[in-house]
Amino acid sequence: MIYQFLILSDEVDHFKREIKISPDATFLDLHRAILDATGYRHDEMCSFFVCDEDWNRKTEITLVDMNASSEVDTYLMEDTALEELLEDEHQKLLYIFDYLMERSFFIELNQIITGENIDSPVCSLATGSPPPQSVPIDEMEKRIDRQIDLGEEFYGDMEYNEDELDTISGDYGDEEAGGSYYDDERY
Repeated sequence: MIYQFLILSDEVDHFKREIKISPDATFLDLHRAILDATGYRHDEMCSFFVCDEDWNRKTEITLVDMNASSEVDTYLMEDTALEELLEDEHQKLLYIFDYLMERSFFIELNQIITGENIDSPVCSLATGSPPPQSVPIDEMEKRIDRQIDLGEEFYGDMEYNEDELDTISGDYGDEEAGGSYYDDERY
């Protein structure tokens, strides 16, 4: 049996990779195949996430043990076979390759090929250039500025109605004791 994965990027329109791999290979084998297919360095932190059909993250498979709480199952790439967590065609994965900026590839198990076997992962389709593996600090700042567009509406209306505001003498302090916490004579 062979798993065929389609890998896409939301940063580069014409980027596409297709990797064929054995189901009993590990997530570490798939990780290395992705790095080789994109020309990325092998020295960066990364994770896979098994997702639901709407790309919501469900199960994380990490490169190294992150000492997560014992309440959450920890899956390590080197110890987890693909077939352990993936068994259906069209299963979706996210592959986070840039932790700092949360940049990722969208991966789909687009075909399970029965009756054939494969010894080592193969990139069977490569179109387009991959996005850069990491983003320089100045480019990161530009991306953050573009993502954080607060606009005028962020802080609410620029106008207010004075009737909506509490007066200092109205709601603060003990009126029976003679007024508010704000003492006009002290200030």
